[in-house]
Amino acid sequence: MSSGLPHALLLAGPAGVGKSQFASALVQRLLCSETREAADSACGECPSCRLFASGNHPDFRHVIPEAEAVEAEGEGGDAGDKKKASSQILIGQIRALEDFVYVGGHLSNRRAILIEPAEAMNISAENSLLKILEEPPTGVCFILVSDRWRKLLPTIRSRCRSVMFGRPAAAEARQWLAEQGGDKALPLLSMTGGAPIRALEEFEKGRMKAFEDVASSLFDHSGDFLELAGRWESYLKKDGGFKMEDIVGMVQKALFDLTSLATTGRLRFFAGREHQAEAIVKKADTANILNYYGELLKARALSSHPLNPRLFLDDIAARYLRAIAPGRS
Repeated sequence: MSSGLPHALLLAGPAGVGKSQFASALVQRLLCSETREAADSACGECPSCRLFASGNHPDFRHVIPEAEAVEAEGEGGDAGDKKKASSQILIGQIRALEDFVYVGGHLSNRRAILIEPAEAMNISAENSLLKILEEPPTGVCFILVSDRWRKLLPTIRSRCRSVMFGRPAAAEARQWLAEQGGDKALPLLSMTGGAPIRALEEFEKGRMKAFEDVASSLFDHSGDFLELAGRWESYLKKDGGFKMEDIVGMVQKALFDLTSLATTGRLRFFAGREHQAEAIVKKADTANILNYYGELLKARALSSHPLNPRLFLDDIAARYLRAIAPGRS
């Protein structure tokens, strides 16, 4: 391509550090008809840029999970269709790209395809994409965005040039939040793993209280597992509330922090809760915490589609309490 870009890029790194924003700016820059090669960004004024901003650029395809695509079509969609939609990127969505890929562009010879999150592709979709990447058509750039890039097929990763994104330094993240008017989102910065964009997004969704309440529940082992699971379930049912994978992620972070406190004396995700965490660490067996952390990594794969959400939460809560407070589950 004249831009010097490879035919496929993999933007990989933790969530909430700007991969999607970078990908969108890159696509607009790639398709811009006025910006010179040496420029860092699109002009924002040409017909191509205006079409991209309106979401109607004929030389761009944005591939997202089926459920998100259905939701993006508007509130007026059929509720049944929304419920049945898959949280994965399906083979049909990738096959639908073939006509777009192998036919010339409308405004120029450049075309761009953005797939995010790339790890949402099921195995059939990945294999379908692999066939296209094996014989890349001229003028087409694939951009894959992934928080969990290791889940992608090695053959897909090998056909992409990887660009790794890291978390910004804490001071830079706080400064960015302040510049965005997100000072009130600062308490979420550590709980989102130092990812300022995600912290701001969660705050704007009105989920700060949910984060803080779930965090409190993780360091309160005064009740039994049914009570704990019930508290978590209540946040899944609230508007703008957590998804199941958010709950599991928070449990993982708590287990990580308890292990970290026991071994290094520091908390990474739940700074400010040292007193509660120390009380748990004094009585808990670090080996049990580590063992459950490993088990939870496997369970997380089921969190997006558990057969029985309440039973899934009961099991997670019971195992968590057994790990941090034997005898209280």
